[in-house]
Amino acid sequence: MTSWDFSVAGSSSCCNPSKQGCIGPSKTGCGDSRTKNEQLSSSQGSCPGTCCSPPTANPSSRIDKSPVQNTADVEKLGTGNEHVVLSISGMTCTGCETKLNRTLGTVSAVSDLKTSLVLSRAEFNVDLSLDSVEDVMKHLERTTEFKCKRVQSQGYSIDLIVPGSSSNFASRTWPVGVIEITPVDDHTVRVVFDPCVVGPRDLIENTWSPPVKLAPVGGDPSLQAGSKHVRHVGYMTLLSAILTFPVLVLAWAPLPKREIEYASASLALATIVQAAIAGPFYPKALKALVFSKVIEMDLLIVLSTSAAYIFSVVSFGYLVANKPLSTGQFFETSTLLVTLIMVGRWIAALARQRAVESISIRSLQASTAILVDEKVGVEREIDTRLLQYGDNFKVLPESKIPTDGTVVNGSSEVDESMLTGESKPVEKYPGSIVIAGSLNGSRVITVRLNRLPCDNTINAIAMMVDEAKLSKPKLQNLADRVAAYFVPVVVVLTIITFIIWIAVGVTIRRESGSDSAIHAITYAITVLIVSCPCAIGLAVPMVIVISSGVAAENGIIFKSADAIELAHKTMHVVFDKTGTLTRGRLSVIEKHCTNPDKIPLLLGLIENSRHPVSVSVATHLKDAGIRALTVPEPKSLTGKGVEAKLDHKKLRAGNSRWLNLSDHELVQPLLSRGLTVFCFTIGNELIAVYGLEDELRPDAADTIETLQRNSVMAHIVSGDDDGAVQTVASKLGIPGENCRSRSSPADKKDYVQSLLGTGKSGKRSVVVFCGDGTNDAVALAQATIGVHMNEGTDIAQSAADVVLMRPALASILVMMNASRKAVNRIKFNFAWSFIYNVFAVLLAAGAFVNARIPPEYAGLGELVSVLPVIAAAVLLRWSKI
Repeated sequence: MTSWDFSVAGSSSCCNPSKQGCIGPSKTGCGDSRTKNEQLSSSQGSCPGTCCSPPTANPSSRIDKSPVQNTADVEKLGTGNEHVVLSISGMTCTGCETKLNRTLGTVSAVSDLKTSLVLSRAEFNVDLSLDSVEDVMKHLERTTEFKCKRVQSQGYSIDLIVPGSSSNFASRTWPVGVIEITPVDDHTVRVVFDPCVVGPRDLIENTWSPPVKLAPVGGDPSLQAGSKHVRHVGYMTLLSAILTFPVLVLAWAPLPKREIEYASASLALATIVQAAIAGPFYPKALKALVFSKVIEMDLLIVLSTSAAYIFSVVSFGYLVANKPLSTGQFFETSTLLVTLIMVGRWIAALARQRAVESISIRSLQASTAILVDEKVGVEREIDTRLLQYGDNFKVLPESKIPTDGTVVNGSSEVDESMLTGESKPVEKYPGSIVIAGSLNGSRVITVRLNRLPCDNTINAIAMMVDEAKLSKPKLQNLADRVAAYFVPVVVVLTIITFIIWIAVGVTIRRESGSDSAIHAITYAITVLIVSCPCAIGLAVPMVIVISSGVAAENGIIFKSADAIELAHKTMHVVFDKTGTLTRGRLSVIEKHCTNPDKIPLLLGLIENSRHPVSVSVATHLKDAGIRALTVPEPKSLTGKGVEAKLDHKKLRAGNSRWLNLSDHELVQPLLSRGLTVFCFTIGNELIAVYGLEDELRPDAADTIETLQRNSVMAHIVSGDDDGAVQTVASKLGIPGENCRSRSSPADKKDYVQSLLGTGKSGKRSVVVFCGDGTNDAVALAQATIGVHMNEGTDIAQSAADVVLMRPALASILVMMNASRKAVNRIKFNFAWSFIYNVFAVLLAAGAFVNARIPPEYAGLGELVSVLPVIAAAVLLRWSKI
């Protein structure tokens, strides 16, 4: 497998890959209900098995709003599970994510829930025998005031602009191959189709009359909700500022004395601000309290702005009654408070969105492709989303390659540094594989599509990165616990502040009770607003999002946030030998054959094996002009070799240990020289012996030396013979006691398990296992962090926590360094959040003599607290890892 061979799941070839394909990763792009590991585990160019299954969701099913399921509509419900990804609009702070988790957690049909405040996203499975996806979404919107939109559905989807009403269009008879048609808005529908039956281009050009049009591209689905939220908050902030400015002028400018007129105008403007701008906070806060039992930041905003506004209204009433209060009205406080809160939220949301966009892997996807119609000899430019299986497309000089494919005409040099990190362009000619997003050189090439744009390298990497973004490390649990107690503690501190200042006013300043209460209210309002749990909530996820994106740009795919958190603590790195420490490009340097006439049977036995040793021997035989004889049903035995039965005799090819030939006179000399030995037997007769030698990766020695210099122990565990393992170990300076040869998958797992024992500090050791083959999958899963060299099997890749896109061992060091920098940023964010909130609350409460925060400026607190957290994460973009 090449270093770019990502695949989409379950490729049992339920469909013919030569048929029409799937669209690209955008708002109107592919949606696949499978898990990320499933999506990455099929073979190249085949159509995923799940795409041929019709959807099981039933729109008529009903949701039970309580934890106990309502069985009234059991007959209307679907069957099975459906994977759902929602973009959530309206999330602003960690309390929002808590509310989202608790709300969906009360729905019995929802399982495997993952949420992200930074991505404004929720991902979960729905048991369709209990509830429908549509009713889960309605329940979420009703109880939280969030707006949610599904960005991923079963099968492949495309958004179309249709003539007339979208509802009427969806009610038509569906063409063959279409699974579902759902209205998106008045004139747009989302068509879910089986790309093995009909392609998107055929749907648009040949299916409907009058014709339909492809809807505009919406970009990365994970960014759409965030962009929409930023725009909405920006508009509301602008409106609030426009309404607030006259109130400030009336309150602070040296105008003629017309108190009632000015106060009346201020009341009208402040009322609009309170209703139109601050109004949406009320249902959000109350529903969070009632349905999710969460006291969130919105409640603090409601309490503080309401207190300032209501007090000003009461004061206005006294003014109209010719009994003005000594403090007068402070409508400017409530309006400026709301405006500054909105400014803080808008800037924080904008910074958060820009940070996420800056590491969007999907932005590498080309938006158009030049389709080559060989039948009529016509070329035309089409949207990349309309490419189908069997298409040929032309790549012009200095342009991005739209999707993965094979060159069929022309030659050029292609810059693949976006994936491999190799700055030198790679020569491509007919038969060469090209990668989506790589940059063509100075000549034109024609490429046959191998993989649909939604299943290509770019999308595969992006899905693995998203998997890390949605996962939460253990440090997040600490942040969640602190955030959960934050708002209640602030409310208590507010009450204490109010009581203390009333006591100070009455007993020390000798003020009246009303005057003391008025002053106490201003301090209480300031405490409510200036404290901000958002910085705590963003401390971890912002760093995870940015660091995982930066690592991906450096060829390291973290598939879990735990790997980012723990990699810098690595104490042991265990390497597989063949294909990991070595290139896996074995060459036959010595052979002995007792019966040359039987060698064609050996080639027939091993020619379809993917094991590096078998591949090398098969290549050697083919180069020698050997033609394979048919061998029925060869069977691969992990860690042993290949066997089959022919004419009542067993044909076996594999390692000498399995065949009990280690002491044979032809085998022993090869083993003693440290060669990898491959034997072929028929019955119990040894037919041929091959001695193979592998080449170390060029950076292997430097990587091992750096690890040992940093007090990290290096180990080798291999299924190869002892001589070959010890030869590699001696070249790399790895102690013999840290080497294990002739290891089965179970042996590798046991060795990793032995290293996971308690370390010197009383904690379990952090063990990294680095491998590439199927026989490494168990050890990859057993280790604290499984690292997959992206030149091996899909099974091993699915078991790993980290995938090295660039097959270089130095990436292990980069991985550890990226983890160290990320954890340090998280620690800084926690420290800043603590220092800010302690200092800000003390300053707001009047704990410092002659220094306090005026209540109208308390809304700046969110900006001051959140921006350093976002900046600390974003600066990772320019940090050398």
